[in-house]
Amino acid sequence: MTQNDIYFKKYKNILDCQEFKLKFSESVGVDWKTLGCWLNIEDNYLEIIDQDNVKTERKAYLMLNKWMQINKDPTLEVLKTALRDMKRMDLIRKIKEFSESSNSSEIASRFYVKQDSSNESVKLKKFYLENYGTINELQPPLKAPANVDLIHKFVDLCIVDAVSTQMDAVYGVEINDYLEKQMGYTPIPYNDIFIKEKSSILISGIAGIGKTWLLRKCLLDWSNDLIWRNIDLLFYFECRRINQYQNISNINELINVFYKDFLNEINISNHRVLFIIDGLDEFKYLNELINPSLSCSYPIVNALVEIKKYKYVIAGRVYAIDYYQSISTEHNKLTIQIMGFNENGINDYIENNVIEEKKELVKTTLKDSPIAKAMASVPFYLSSMCKIISDSTNRNKSSFLTMTDLYANIFLYFLQKHIIKNNELIYQIMENNSNKKYILNICKIAYQLFIKNKVIFSREEIQTLISDFDKDECNLFGFIERIETNLGYHYQFAHLTIMEFCASVYAYNSFSNKEIMNNKKLKSCLSMICGLNNKNENNLLKFLANLNPSNKSFFHKVYSKRKKTHTKKSLLGNLCIELPDDNEKLFIKCFYESQSMFTDEIKSFVNNKWLKVSIDDGKTSYQTSCAIYFVNHLINSGGKLMSLSVRKNNLSDEEKKLLVKCLTNVCEVYFYQPTKFDGWKPKDKLNCLTMFISNYLISKKDFEDNILPWFNLCEELVLDLHDNIDFIEDIHEWIRFSNIKDVSIKYCKKYYGLENIIKRKNLIS
Repeated sequence: MTQNDIYFKKYKNILDCQEFKLKFSESVGVDWKTLGCWLNIEDNYLEIIDQDNVKTERKAYLMLNKWMQINKDPTLEVLKTALRDMKRMDLIRKIKEFSESSNSSEIASRFYVKQDSSNESVKLKKFYLENYGTINELQPPLKAPANVDLIHKFVDLCIVDAVSTQMDAVYGVEINDYLEKQMGYTPIPYNDIFIKEKSSILISGIAGIGKTWLLRKCLLDWSNDLIWRNIDLLFYFECRRINQYQNISNINELINVFYKDFLNEINISNHRVLFIIDGLDEFKYLNELINPSLSCSYPIVNALVEIKKYKYVIAGRVYAIDYYQSISTEHNKLTIQIMGFNENGINDYIENNVIEEKKELVKTTLKDSPIAKAMASVPFYLSSMCKIISDSTNRNKSSFLTMTDLYANIFLYFLQKHIIKNNELIYQIMENNSNKKYILNICKIAYQLFIKNKVIFSREEIQTLISDFDKDECNLFGFIERIETNLGYHYQFAHLTIMEFCASVYAYNSFSNKEIMNNKKLKSCLSMICGLNNKNENNLLKFLANLNPSNKSFFHKVYSKRKKTHTKKSLLGNLCIELPDDNEKLFIKCFYESQSMFTDEIKSFVNNKWLKVSIDDGKTSYQTSCAIYFVNHLINSGGKLMSLSVRKNNLSDEEKKLLVKCLTNVCEVYFYQPTKFDGWKPKDKLNCLTMFISNYLISKKDFEDNILPWFNLCEELVLDLHDNIDFIEDIHEWIRFSNIKDVSIKYCKKYYGLENIIKRKNLIS
């Protein structure tokens, strides 16, 4: 058989021919969607293609690929029948003309050469299309099949420029940074990242945010010739699987191990290659990879170092990518962060994954709970909340009120449904002491990993923590995975996002206040440890706050003691926490998580001098909820805020509530830009009102509407004005007719006091 015969046999219906697909897509024009309907492609797929692409020929091309993907044996006859039904005989003639022209030796030769040089590429693309068209969606922490269509799943994921993070910020700080970045970012279009040429791409994101989904979509898009068209071979590796092959010393050997079932031994130096590495934070020898000077006896590190000679995409937790970036020297490099679902993505997930009678309840919960709303953009949490709400017969309205409550619900739901599996209710499960011991053991392991910033651990490490591990090893699986390697087994948590919660549970049940406060590694856990003090009988936290009743050292009498660092000790529930004066945010967060009240003990050491509240673009909805809760209890108990600062113009409903409550009893108010007040007034006169608005050229009318009403509500006024306002004399007049006792105005680089204003009036008179 000749080379041309081989080519013609492969393309006997020409549907696999890239040139045909491109030319046909150009010809079908605006009728591409109609053709898609005749080819029985679902409307939602067609809508997604329409919304995400501008050019008509591009839409037609994607529609044609989708039809070929969902049909095991797409044929020209089926395509022709659809064209006849829509009266496009001209396209049928074009198909015939192309088929006849394809028999020329010139075209056949051109395509055969391409096929011959990229036979391995064709095999790889077929493999990815067959095996990654759907993904087993993560059902936390259990991995259960959900048939998620990756071709279109990621259109609503937000991708942004990465942020710098502390290298040791493995858990709590990472979540806080994520929530803060949620407040304002500009998404980067998918095509801008993966179509443009970059020598390397680093992808970061918190646990459960969807990094793996994104990478696997890239596999499919490459296989469909949508991205990286100049790449001959693309290889995808997961670090948790690479850990099993410590003795592999080079990248060719690694390829031949993972792709031996359908690829012959291949030398990648003859091809244009791109590597995708998933889960960098789970690589057992990450420190050795990043620090070549460290001694390492495992050759696999050398194999991953070798990847830097080629184009690559590496994804992992934020701290790991930031760590890796410190050794990355490529100039043509892009570092991005995954922010999860946007609002459309959240709504689509609910529509596609929640039963009809529970959809409204899920949506209401996400609307009413600041915690649920903030975390719904993370696929892991959204999936968890949807399942918990859907499976519950009597959902408490206060569910997911705090971050600690959200974690507790996820933890106990998984324990109930996937570990115990006997249809017992939570309170029945927690009456069993063996179940309490099981949870405490899980949390003990999590704590030991957490304080060491470890992800991978050995059998020997567990045995030092749990004496009867050999007997109960299988019972730990579910929360913990056992992974087999050439050198034996190693272990890791099935999902890292729950580890911090488990560490907090262990610390709460095992250590005294002093021990907790002296452990710097537990700083990010403080709010969650306080959250376990929540005494609300209608939530599930109480079942995790009494796992070790014999430990009585936790409850300490609160005391107050001044130090050089100006620290205060505060009683939140039963936890005495010591915080610096400038860390009111953490104190307010701890107060909210514990759902504490303003007791006499708290009033005795709360010092108004550091009780400050701010409203700005950097404050998350969760932080605003914490502040509202704290301010309500402070003011309702007779306390008073020292200061309120506002650095935002358009306020959300929650921010308006916070502003109104603060204004009922506050000493000083600072505005850093004009903000419309709509009649909000302080209950008592302010000691001082300060407005730094020199960057804003506002009209006289806006000044009268938004700023002037405050003149009679303060005893001292500080104004920093724009140099180009033309009504300064009017401002002076308004001040003279007010009851303000002291004034300081900066205007045109000069300062005016009340005496200057009065003298100026007398001079003019």
